[in-house]
Amino acid sequence: MQLHTDALLSIVVPLYNEEENVALLTEKIHESLEGYQYQIVYVDDFSLDNTKAVVNAMNDPRVHLVALKKNYGQSLALAAGIDYAQGEYIITMDGDLQNDPSDIPQMLRYAVEGDYDVVTGIRQKRKDSLAKKIPSKIANFMVRRVTKLDIKDNGCALKVFTRDIAKDLNLYGEMHRFITLLAHLEGGRIKQVPVKHHARNAGVSKYGLERVFKVVADMMLLLFIRKYFQRPIHLFGIFGVLLILLGVLINVYLFILKFGFAEDIGTRPLLIFGMMFILGGIQLFTIGIVMELLIRTYYESQKKRPYRIKNITVGGTSS
Repeated sequence: MQLHTDALLSIVVPLYNEEENVALLTEKIHESLEGYQYQIVYVDDFSLDNTKAVVNAMNDPRVHLVALKKNYGQSLALAAGIDYAQGEYIITMDGDLQNDPSDIPQMLRYAVEGDYDVVTGIRQKRKDSLAKKIPSKIANFMVRRVTKLDIKDNGCALKVFTRDIAKDLNLYGEMHRFITLLAHLEGGRIKQVPVKHHARNAGVSKYGLERVFKVVADMMLLLFIRKYFQRPIHLFGIFGVLLILLGVLINVYLFILKFGFAEDIGTRPLLIFGMMFILGGIQLFTIGIVMELLIRTYYESQKKRPYRIKNITVGGTSS
């Protein structure tokens, strides 16, 4: 049974080199949302293929294209789409056809009838390679343990937000991975539901094992955010964490030599390196926090956004 609502829906989809997927995705969204009032907000993150041309060639009045001036990454592409979205409910999903638009009505029903602020998907029978599944499982486990928020699948892009919650999400850097947690920190009520998952239709995945390190750095900052402020760290945080871990390992090794084998470690250069790594890591992490706060102050005090829009088209026509 379809949910009857006159609320306008905004489906926000970041696109990067998805020329082979976007037309079919549009068709599937239309099929799944027949009878609803909705707009599709595609955000082209400076694709290097013909994604923009394919979207504009549709001449579809329900399709809005927000073209960014350069490649900003998924978080800022999402932020641009959410800022532009006009719907009472804002739905996010990926543009690679791995999310199934047919799940949207069920998720919307939970949001409306259950009075939830966020309904997020749990991908069933994931059709991804181990190179994507393993980092995702590690990241989900770490988020649950550190934040105490029991979200089973932080990586699922298919989500339904109320307008108020979505508009209050300040996405910077690569915080899209923690968008559900950010909504929770804003006081949002969250519902998790199982959703379908498909193998990528065409194109190449943009994710790899390196994102585990980014997840660690982002998660450390989220602990800071919960108590003090908001904004992620990346470069300084990652190097800081690696240095601290290296220093701890060295010092544990020396501790074992000292108290387990009664060896003299006071004159060993390794002891100095261990302490230097720990102190240097703490300094890098601290610098990262200070720089993130400065960046946030720069943008928000001047009411600036960390992206620039080149042009917007509706139904293939510039508006």
